Amino acid sequence: MSDRFNTPWRVTSAAIYTTPTDSRVYGTLDIDVTDAKRFIDRKREEGVKLTMVHMTTAVLARAMAFDVPEMNCFIRRGAVVGREYLDVMVPVQVGGDAGVTPAIIRDAHARPVSEIAEEIREKASRSRAGSEIRAAKNKYVLNRIPWPLRRPVFRLLKWITVDMGIEIEALGLSAHSFGSFVVSDIGSFGLNTGMTALMPAAKVPCVVVLGKIEEKPVVRNGEIVIRTILPLTGTFDHRVVDGMQIGKLARGIKHAFRNPEWLDDVPEKELADCIFKLRDGIPKKRGQ
Repeated sequence: MSDRFNTPWRVTSAAIYTTPTDSRVYGTLDIDVTDAKRFIDRKREEGVKLTMVHMTTAVLARAMAFDVPEMNCFIRRGAVVGREYLDVMVPVQVGGDAGVTPAIIRDAHARPVSEIAEEIREKASRSRAGSEIRAAKNKYVLNRIPWPLRRPVFRLLKWITVDMGIEIEALGLSAHSFGSFVVSDIGSFGLNTGMTALMPAAKVPCVVVLGKIEEKPVVRNGEIVIRTILPLTGTFDHRVVDGMQIGKLARGIKHAFRNPEWLDDVPEKELADCIFKLRDGIPKKRGQ
């Protein structure tokens, strides 16, 4: 008889997490996505299947790349280390024993949202067919290790990959396995907000959660109108992110959602300007 309480994730998380004393800060933001919703509806009429998760992935990637690129980093041996590229991890529901699998979107800031949507669907389909990336296949590797050794093994893997910067190719693990940040959706479960955890091994500066989209009355130009509102909740690593960076990210998010057509273009000029300002290559497009 299986133990319904000690699921693989619970066994794994018990080995990973300690008492929550890490430096975490939270923020919430209600975004007017009326224009973005109309854009999604229009693209669907054209046969392009977009969702608000796809849009938010593109929005956050470009906001981080072009508005607050200093967030694209992580802590290694007490120092902040910039990432060379900007990738996004999107957990995808695949059902069955797999439950959730990560879809890593490479160079998300430099790609059209329609292309991002297609890649997420493709990776979810491959996962349902049993063809996951190595990191996803090994996500419960700690579950197969006896309890006394789980935390030491986790710490060893984290030390090798994150602190020493050595990739464990056989397990598909490295300091960049989880991308630059994580986008997660709880709105599909009917939830409005969620204060999520920062997984220690992920080494991402933030996890952003989408809540349930609803039509709400808001004031525009002194009049009450009905707009489509998306609640976003962010968990941030306060060691690398403070109020100034979060504010810049919020402004970039608002700008991108107000210009949904821009998300389906390749922002070559913005990429060039971003790379010029950040000569150490954070973030840049692969091949440049």
